[in-house]
Amino acid sequence: MLPTAIPVPIRTAALLTAGLLLLTACGGGSTAAGGGAADGYPVTLENCGHTVTVKAPPRRAVSVDQGSTEILLSLGLADRLAGSATWTDPVMKGLEKANAGVERISENRPSSEKVLDKEPDFLSASLTSTLAKGGVAPREQFEKLGVPTYVSPADCVGKDNGGNGDGTRTTPLTMDSVYTEVRELARVFGVPARGDALVEKLRARVTKAAEGVDATGASLLYWFSDSKAPYIAGCCGAPGVITKELGAKNVFDDTYDEWPQISWETIADRNPDVLVIGDLTRTAQTAESAEKKIEFLESNPVTRTMDAVKNRRYVLLSGQAMNPSIRTVEGLERVAAALRDFGLTG
Repeated sequence: MLPTAIPVPIRTAALLTAGLLLLTACGGGSTAAGGGAADGYPVTLENCGHTVTVKAPPRRAVSVDQGSTEILLSLGLADRLAGSATWTDPVMKGLEKANAGVERISENRPSSEKVLDKEPDFLSASLTSTLAKGGVAPREQFEKLGVPTYVSPADCVGKDNGGNGDGTRTTPLTMDSVYTEVRELARVFGVPARGDALVEKLRARVTKAAEGVDATGASLLYWFSDSKAPYIAGCCGAPGVITKELGAKNVFDDTYDEWPQISWETIADRNPDVLVIGDLTRTAQTAESAEKKIEFLESNPVTRTMDAVKNRRYVLLSGQAMNPSIRTVEGLERVAAALRDFGLTG
């Protein structure tokens, strides 16, 4: 379903090395007078089992997941991005102009060759699977070529990604992991104040969205993709953050798998009050768009009997709002508003 890693050609590796040497020599404002290191550099982080050292502010970064790209754009770093990849949704509102100036090297996961052709000096991802065997390429492949890599801590802290699926949460996700990612990326790029400001803005939105909402007794189901073997949210990822903030119940809060595939018969038996539906623009699975999902729900003899379907209690979210990202806040806002409209809040 996703492209496998492609060995790095000698020509690409040579181009990358030349590009890195050029960046180091020219400085581009990233080194101090006299050839010394830039203030605050090198930056060293412990990230998902890797020690990441960035010697100067990145100038040709590549972000290979949409969530990571939207953080960097929100930090005002479009001019430091040489490319982006792996998109499930239109870019977050307010970032359209900034995003238009960044080359999209692939709608899905790109090959390692495509990434290296951009001569990156930093690589970021939202998911550990993106920078692993079967994804773009393992992190070690880029690090051996001198390209520092960074993966969202929301996808590795308190999470076991050792299985074949989307991983299992060993502890529930909190927004603190997302805030850590924002602050660490801001530090890597030498703009820590922007990171702090963005985190405070996100915190304020979370507080406002959940204020006065008590959805105790309301049950929710989160459907990300696929109608044949649907990916449904387990207890403790981004949907868990939303559900907990609002006091509601996820009907599959008894599984710690991030996105287990669950039969429609089992889903219908749980009979959720509300269906939170991923409205995706990609075409990797069946029934990606909300329109296709609703068409399926209302025509399938098993699903059309559910209370949420009969009462058309649907909440439409972007894929990014259903994954750990700054857009999880957007998901919280939309679910809170819908629960109010459905009369399911205290």
